[in-house]
Amino acid sequence: MTAPTAPPDRLTAACTRTLLTWTAPDDAQRRLRDHFVDWLAGRPHGWSRECGHAHLTASSLVCRADGREVLLVLHGKVRRWLQTGGHIEPTDTTLERAALREAEEETGLSGLRLLDGPTLLSAHRVPCRTADWHYDVQFTVLADGDCDDPPGSPESLGIGWYRPDALPDPTDQTVRDLVAACLARLPAR
Repeated sequence: MTAPTAPPDRLTAACTRTLLTWTAPDDAQRRLRDHFVDWLAGRPHGWSRECGHAHLTASSLVCRADGREVLLVLHGKVRRWLQTGGHIEPTDTTLERAALREAEEETGLSGLRLLDGPTLLSAHRVPCRTADWHYDVQFTVLADGDCDDPPGSPESLGIGWYRPDALPDPTDQTVRDLVAACLARLPAR
């Protein structure tokens, strides 16, 4: 059975809807959201890796439900500890589905749960074959059950659970900001 495929215009509409229904936490995030929405409005495939000098991506930070640890992967290309994530595929029907798919692929875990709506947005330069910029829509994902030894994936150099106050090096400020924002979204502990 093949995965359902959303027509590109439907996927653009789904991405736009996710962004427009999200309540940004501050003015900087609101401006970034508006930029992402404008980008999509001017490009019917603004989510695609084939789209000009930039495209949307979807990522997520996998957290234990109690907030005591977060799961990071050592990215093979940039050699930094990051959240899971990557390109949106034509078979993805929404940004949320893309973020969850990437989390499952990169961790090897099943049964992950995505919290409603984005957590943060990030625009960053990347060493990508097809674009200079990733417009990343970042989500929070909860890991339940047996997830102590995630198998990871061949595209990562490592994977591990870390306490939020003891993240590995090298981890940049954008990851630390995402960790703080995700933990703030978790149910009261």
